[in-house]
Amino acid sequence: MKKLLYIVLSFLGILAACEKLNVPPMNVLPDKDVFTSEAGVTAYFARMYSRLPIEDFKYSPTISFNAFVVGSFSGITGEALSRDMGNVVESFNYWGDAYALIREANYFMETLPGYANNFSAAQVNSWTGEARFIRAVTYFALVKRYGGVPLVDKVLTKSNQTVDELTATIDELKIPRSAEEKVYDLIAQDLDFAYTNLPESNQAGRVNKYAAAAFKSRAMLFAGTIAKYNTINLTTGSERLCGIPATKANTYFKASFDAAALLNGKYSLYTKSFAAGDRTAIYQNYVNLFLDVTSPENIFIRQYKYPDAVHGYDALSVPKQLEGPGGNYSSETNPTLNFVEMFEGLPRNADGTFQTLDANGKYLLYDNTMDAFVNAEPRLRATVVLPGDVFKGQSIEMRRGIYTGRATGGISRILPAGSTSAYPASTVVSSAAVLQTPYTLPNGTKMNPAGASGIFTNLAANGTGGSITGFSVRKYLVPDKPTSQVVTNRSEQSWLEIRYAEVLLNAAESGFELSAAGQGATYLSTALTNLNLIRTRAGATPAATLTSVDTIRRERRKELAFENKIYWDLRRWRILDQEQNGTLYKVLMPFYSSDAGKYFFDARTDERNVRFTFDTRWYYMQIPQSAITKSPNLVQNPGF
Repeated sequence: MKKLLYIVLSFLGILAACEKLNVPPMNVLPDKDVFTSEAGVTAYFARMYSRLPIEDFKYSPTISFNAFVVGSFSGITGEALSRDMGNVVESFNYWGDAYALIREANYFMETLPGYANNFSAAQVNSWTGEARFIRAVTYFALVKRYGGVPLVDKVLTKSNQTVDELTATIDELKIPRSAEEKVYDLIAQDLDFAYTNLPESNQAGRVNKYAAAAFKSRAMLFAGTIAKYNTINLTTGSERLCGIPATKANTYFKASFDAAALLNGKYSLYTKSFAAGDRTAIYQNYVNLFLDVTSPENIFIRQYKYPDAVHGYDALSVPKQLEGPGGNYSSETNPTLNFVEMFEGLPRNADGTFQTLDANGKYLLYDNTMDAFVNAEPRLRATVVLPGDVFKGQSIEMRRGIYTGRATGGISRILPAGSTSAYPASTVVSSAAVLQTPYTLPNGTKMNPAGASGIFTNLAANGTGGSITGFSVRKYLVPDKPTSQVVTNRSEQSWLEIRYAEVLLNAAESGFELSAAGQGATYLSTALTNLNLIRTRAGATPAATLTSVDTIRRERRKELAFENKIYWDLRRWRILDQEQNGTLYKVLMPFYSSDAGKYFFDARTDERNVRFTFDTRWYYMQIPQSAITKSPNLVQNPGF
């Protein structure tokens, strides 16, 4: 099988042509050697699946899909801060690779019928549905980035074309962009075909009919929100290339809602370890959800398996003290206090922010840093490594420093509210890096000022590692992976590209939007039910009513955090500029008071003073100039 796959990869990568354009090159494997056996077809699909545009563990906004990376979308959305990623948007162009994959899908669909007598009709229809699913997902990756794009639903060039035929094809290749809504309509048609023709179950890592319905719920929700909230308009002739008429919003919301309903009774939320009222069980259940490949919540996953297919998520994400050999790349994703404050059960001020001071303006003191989070919804602890929590049998030490001032009568704010200054060395002992000088406490014991996992003050030394926010990411980390295997090429947990929780949230959001548009109370009832299914499993209090779409958006941001989904949510809601521009994200700095013998927290803005800016023209990315040069019929997006 592996040998056949390598042959097919070579076949798909070679588009050579002979002088008369009607003689196949000698080094291209003939179709009959691929399309006459199930093994050949499986190898062809392996190639297409490997190139599917999934923003998973190996995705980087600054590099590409399928790369060993540092950073992810969560470092530019307010979910987290990254030591290494600055103010960036996706800076590579997903255009040529997309159309190459679309061509592979089209070629498969056009070629397979010629060999259909080798297989059953059901098998041919299923494979065709699978190819249309891949094409739909690829077009979705294009339209959410660029708006309307050229629609290519057939193979434009063939190796046996005559010179006259090739001349005609060259003109065909200058395909103009289609209206944005037409791209979504093709996506819907492809996914509907896939749903009708795919089986209810398939091999692991390959889609079934319900995956097609789940992706349709995602794509149509995206289209509906673009129709409702987008204000950018680019129209050429009769084609609106950027934007969808507002009158189409409910059509797409209903398509999303109906597609989500097709999964009812087929999938369920993961509750294997869940026990109502048991905070530890709820926490552990949510941890297990992302590591159990048998979960009834998994709809479509990308599998990894050492040594053939690996990624580096554990190495890039574990707290500094659990870093593997080679080091200096851990704790890359550092959740912000802004994100943590979305969760229930935290000590709060009247304005909802995390409470660090008592009524007299003195820091709240704790025996242990985890005491501040004892009542937080368990999903938070399963998503974020909190300061002082236990992971892999170790208490994770995250401290900004040791406060050496007097604690009698309480400890006042170290810095004025809103300050962006460094903490004063006169009262705060800190450490620039992991190699630190222990501080002798009044009882004679010694303590490292920054603990084993930071915060280290040499913020410019990115290679130092360690937290920069007082938190580290927990979701997806393998709790029993030996330190010797926490290296960049050793992780193998599967990526859950779409799971039932997202489908429930898609239906909740589309249902609320339909209800708000006067389409009926049933939609609102479903929205509330779905929301509470998610909240109950998370250990949060069920909502009694649902009066704002912001409630659902907040739930999405908690449930889908660090899954590379929130960036696209903020874009389709058209609020990413509001979220980022001028924002200094907040961090929570743990301190130990040497005089009081207790811990306290200081909530402040990121000490590095990193601000993010999102230009509103980036809601539609720049069409690659190379594509426009090849096809003058392509119209550039506004502002570029």
